Amino acid sequence: MNENSPYSSYNLDHLGLIAGMVDELGLSELIDTVIKQDHEQRQVSVGQCVKVMILNGLGFVNRALYLMPHFFKDKPVERSLGEGVAAEHLNDDALGRALDAIYAYGPEALYGQLAGQAVKRLGLSCKVGHIDTTSFHVDGVYNSDQEDVPEGVIHITQGVSLDHRPDLNQVILQLISEHQAGIPLWMDALSGNSSDKASFRQTLNTHLGQLREGVGLSLIVADSALYTAKTLQDLGDFPWITRVPETIGGTRELILAASGEWLETRPERAYTEVGSSYGGVKQRWLVVYTQAAHGRAEQTVNKQHLKQSQAEYKAFSALAKRSFACAADAEAALAHLQKTLKVVALHEPIIVEVNGFKGKGRLGKGRKPDVVSYCVEAGVASVLETRRSKIQQKSCFIIASNPLEESQLSHEELLDYYTPGQQKVERGFRFLKDPWFMANTLFLKSPKRIMALMIMTLCLLVYGALEYRIRQTLEQGQQTFPTQLGTTTAKPTARWVFQFFTGIHVLLIDSCREVILNCNEYHNQLLNLLGERYVNLYANSG
Repeated sequence: MNENSPYSSYNLDHLGLIAGMVDELGLSELIDTVIKQDHEQRQVSVGQCVKVMILNGLGFVNRALYLMPHFFKDKPVERSLGEGVAAEHLNDDALGRALDAIYAYGPEALYGQLAGQAVKRLGLSCKVGHIDTTSFHVDGVYNSDQEDVPEGVIHITQGVSLDHRPDLNQVILQLISEHQAGIPLWMDALSGNSSDKASFRQTLNTHLGQLREGVGLSLIVADSALYTAKTLQDLGDFPWITRVPETIGGTRELILAASGEWLETRPERAYTEVGSSYGGVKQRWLVVYTQAAHGRAEQTVNKQHLKQSQAEYKAFSALAKRSFACAADAEAALAHLQKTLKVVALHEPIIVEVNGFKGKGRLGKGRKPDVVSYCVEAGVASVLETRRSKIQQKSCFIIASNPLEESQLSHEELLDYYTPGQQKVERGFRFLKDPWFMANTLFLKSPKRIMALMIMTLCLLVYGALEYRIRQTLEQGQQTFPTQLGTTTAKPTARWVFQFFTGIHVLLIDSCREVILNCNEYHNQLLNLLGERYVNLYANSG
């Protein structure tokens, strides 16, 4: 760029939307209210630094969580962050000190305050919360070799990798997300070898009361890691929904017995209800069948059945070619093989005596054999019932809940809260791990600063809040938004909206006048629906 030119331009793109949502939720202001700081020693506050990190994280530049000032060199910094803030102020030292200040305050406690304020401003009902965990790889050794880690510092070490990479050091992120927009209400960074069963129990025992009082949480939903006798007992009367692990005794038999007793709910789904008192806790079980699971089960089981049957037929063929010195040995070998057969059956197996003669020519009448050996003969058939049972088993799952009466929690609510509801927190994890957002590997300089997982969770909060607000305003205004396919929709993803806003620039004229370029009618329509705050971020000035 020519330094003598009266013109300069900056990329605004979708960053104005992000800045607008951070301001609408009051995140920076709340941070600066609760974290003490010396404003005379700071050119940017901790709250502003967090806003910077969110803008960087949702900038979709496919880079790890390093915050460098050159990211903002071509961005309209003052427009997004406030008057007097320059790109050079946003250096690693300033942002690192902000992370340290967050660590000193308590990342989980701070995030809880921010999320509580966010859902209230969005008007979200937080009746239902979904708890789940995921793992992130960590580049570096950190404290993985230490046996005694100071309290409050997570242990970065190897553990059960949810990404199937047990060779790498990792850290665990646990979220409790609300049901409507999938916004995390609570986050916790855990040591890399943490167990979901233990961490779920500890988190709920510690924070459930706070979430109930703070945001009105009245039902917790989780995967099968919640289903332990101790956890269910600790939850007491607090309502919960979870999946019953297949390892619980009797579940396979229950699924097989349930066929033919389905209560139809909709064409693609059916269920039947049974009672249980596992762990001494009275509960309602729904054995659920879905067409989608049945289709997947058929493909999986057919492939496995074919592979297994080929292996077992090969094993029988090898046995049939063997010769045994006595019938007892042949019978023992046959019995051993039959114990290993799972998907094929031997039809009318017999031990056959085989006479052997030495020499050449015709055998004389009444000549006794020189050698007598024994072999196995049988027909081989695939056991279709085994295949059918496996498909049935994999087509079903069991959901448990402690509200026993339908008047408290209907079957339909139970199913909807668990199946599509639990997918919201899983969708959040996919978002955090998407290379378009941030790398799955974290590159940070200190075990303490790994608490910057809170920043990533705040990015997810802002993303979910913005998507919710966009869809809400489009519906209320009876408007639609263009899609990638040239049609329109009332429910665009925030990611697509971000892409649609790519190419919006701020043209600075004579260092005093700003003109917005490439903002079309669809951009302006959405900004007007979102409100004045967003309109001003994309308005000409000077």
